Amino acid sequence: MFGFRISVKRVAAVLLAGIIVSGASTVEAQTTRRTRRESNANRKARVARTIEDTYSHRWEVGGGGGYLRFRSGEYLQKNNEVTFWMTGTYNLNPKLGVVGDVRGAYGNAKIGNTVFNLPFNPQISEYTFMAGPSYRIYAKEKTAISVFGVGGAALGKFDGGAKGLTSKELHVWQSTTKPVFSVGVNFDYNFYPNLAVRVTPTYVGTLFRLDPNDTSTGSHGSIQNNLGVNVGLVYRFGRIK
Repeated sequence: MFGFRISVKRVAAVLLAGIIVSGASTVEAQTTRRTRRESNANRKARVARTIEDTYSHRWEVGGGGGYLRFRSGEYLQKNNEVTFWMTGTYNLNPKLGVVGDVRGAYGNAKIGNTVFNLPFNPQISEYTFMAGPSYRIYAKEKTAISVFGVGGAALGKFDGGAKGLTSKELHVWQSTTKPVFSVGVNFDYNFYPNLAVRVTPTYVGTLFRLDPNDTSTGSHGSIQNNLGVNVGLVYRFGRIK
């Protein structure tokens, strides 16, 4: 009888311990799930605050370099050009802004065989001054996409590196100022809410003309369809009130 009582006590103790362990596991599991839910909520709130902080800046300034494929004459091959760019954006709201855009491009015109038999391709350059709207179509914590369309004036210098020869003699565009327009897409990757790297595939339409006194070619003007890409940094500051 005494042994039976001891066995019953042992069984009861084991059952009680099991119940305690099971209850503790249940409480721990519930606590873990609650903590996870709270962590997810905190993370979402933090991301939302970062997005608001990033795209509520009033001003953006940016700059960098790039590449442009440019046609320097009516019947000349396109040439490669290195570029620089600078922009300033005044944001009316987190999506819509007004852009001021300055660019420069430098290359060598591919003039081919001429009566002058030059041993070099003359250096040329273009400078554009444009403005227009920008619209952000995608905005996340680390990435953003915006589109823009700008227009203005382009200053072309096409015979400065020709060692005394003129644009007419080389059949390149006349060195002058003409209208220009450009469209593109900005892809931003945010290091911080106020600092991002930007990659911009862009189209540039210029309207340079040949020398009006040059009658050796047919057409004296057309739209030059030029494609390129710009890469650089963007800094944001100020706040939209």
